[in-house]
Amino acid sequence: MIKIIQYKCDFCGSCVAVCPEDCIEMEEATLTIDQELCIDCELCVFICPFEVLEYVETAEV
Repeated sequence: MIKIIQYKCDFCGSCVAVCPEDCIEMEEATLTIDQELCIDCELCVFICPFEVLEYVETAEV
């Protein structure tokens, strides 16, 4: 699961541009990730110049 650290984001759009599943949305001053569409490829984590996103492992149910 990708976690967002909102207060660090400057809304540059790098994560939105690189996401292969189009699950990241940027509206006004809010960044959201549709976790059901996200495939945890971590491309957004690697591309973010401000370290706003981080991968967090979740326990499988």
